[in-house]
Amino acid sequence: MSYALSSGVTGLQAHQKMLDVAGNNLANVNTTAFKTSRISFTELLGETLQQASQPTEKIGGTNPQQMGSGVGVSGVTPNMGQGSIVNTGNPLDVAIEGQGYFVVSDGERTLYTRAGTFGVDEDGNLVDPSSGYRVQRLGLTGEEDGFQIAGDTGIRVPYDVALPARQTSSIVITGNLSSDATGTDRAQVLTSNLTFSYGGTDAAATAEVGQLDQFSGGSGTDGKLGAAETGTISFSGYRADGTAFVGADFSVAAGVTLQDLVDHLNTNVLQNATASLVNGQIRITDDVAGYTKSDITMSYAGDGELELPGYFEMTTVGGDEVKSVNIAMYDSQGGKHVLSAAFVRTDQTNAWDLVLTSVGGDVYSILPEDRRVNSIAFDPQTGALAGIPEGQAAEFTMTFGHDVDRSQTVTLDFGTTGSFDGVTQFAGNSTAVAREQDGYEAGSLSAVSVNNEGVLIGAFSNGIKKDIATLQVALFKNPAGLLSAGRGYYVPSANSGGAVATQAMNTGAGSIHGSALEKSNADVASEFVSMIEAQNGFQANARTIRVANDILRELTNLIR
Repeated sequence: MSYALSSGVTGLQAHQKMLDVAGNNLANVNTTAFKTSRISFTELLGETLQQASQPTEKIGGTNPQQMGSGVGVSGVTPNMGQGSIVNTGNPLDVAIEGQGYFVVSDGERTLYTRAGTFGVDEDGNLVDPSSGYRVQRLGLTGEEDGFQIAGDTGIRVPYDVALPARQTSSIVITGNLSSDATGTDRAQVLTSNLTFSYGGTDAAATAEVGQLDQFSGGSGTDGKLGAAETGTISFSGYRADGTAFVGADFSVAAGVTLQDLVDHLNTNVLQNATASLVNGQIRITDDVAGYTKSDITMSYAGDGELELPGYFEMTTVGGDEVKSVNIAMYDSQGGKHVLSAAFVRTDQTNAWDLVLTSVGGDVYSILPEDRRVNSIAFDPQTGALAGIPEGQAAEFTMTFGHDVDRSQTVTLDFGTTGSFDGVTQFAGNSTAVAREQDGYEAGSLSAVSVNNEGVLIGAFSNGIKKDIATLQVALFKNPAGLLSAGRGYYVPSANSGGAVATQAMNTGAGSIHGSALEKSNADVASEFVSMIEAQNGFQANARTIRVANDILRELTNLIR
């Protein structure tokens, strides 16, 4: 009877634990990323009543006779299987679909979790709001832009950090330039980007446009320079055939008018072109229509301040087939400028120039040699880009008024030589466009999202997206061997193996789902069945104890 009683007791204890496990699983049925446990039983070895014997010549062998002493709990094993993933709409909620674990730190030790309910604290740190533990990152993502601090493996979400402006350094141009389109030849027109002011107040009120224009910044009145300006204006540029020239200097003194300058241009500087005054601007028009490289610049040396045009806009590009391209670009302070350029077919077969026609905003200067890319060639058979002449740079250079000591160079990407991934020359319409550029104005962080690789991506108010940080993901050889630290955290045990730091989508770590959480993998129906089994087992063992007790009572009644 002692065996029956003790076995029944062990059965009660084991099934109590089975009920405890099922109850805990059901209690956490809605706990984020909770992993259920499963209990397993094993027989307890009791007493060997008789050893086995070998067969002999006369009799056969006998089996051992053993009496068990009940049941014991052989293990409580966690089920580390994937829970279902549900969208939450919170951009900082993240879930792992795979074997990885998020990594957090309490400042002294590292812990691991599947629960990605993250948020941002007052200092901008990405944390688990329930504990304040900081989420850890991997690699150098975000350090170059100043979002993350080198040497600190925590993640900062930089709502308080402005994204500095970036000046445009490259423009990508794609599309077709027509090989067969023809149009009417046009004469090139250059117009000063500076509009000169009128002279004295009385004269300005009654003057005809173009009669009393004076040098902007001059100290005189009635369209004449004052005594403060004494010096020379120099001229340089290119003739229509591309030949560089230096024109005769123009002497500046008191009483000189803008018309005097225009007259000097016509008699001593220009060839095959005519200068005139139109609405306060100097306009230079080629005498002959057609492809041309004519351009000019002016500079002043002398006493006083005399403002001259920083460059001449090409209001009409000379040639028969011209395709304009425009794009917004940015200077070093994030100032926005509309850059306008034009492809013009040259007199050479299968060759085009790209010329910078104008730049909006405060332009200090653009030199003639810095605004034209000559002889962009195309393969006559395939229409693929053949390249530009050796030694020539595909770029524009300009200087803006806020930083006159430093120029800004913009590289022009026409595509890969010999391929069709950029500018081409086929029959049909010209469709070339400036597709993209790499500059932007300053901005602040407005939204954050997480991609499948665990990279936090910041969307800024200027429309730019930047990688902020990469979530660190840990892998273990035996995840079931992890030791629960409570609150959904785990720490390595002697049988789990050490953590291997990696990134999502690598080495089996799985993928990250942003704006989502992993649900508990507890199944209510399965746990109810486990509870029924535990109840049945408990009742059966209780009945064993009762029957054994009844038999012992009968035994004691024999002496009555």
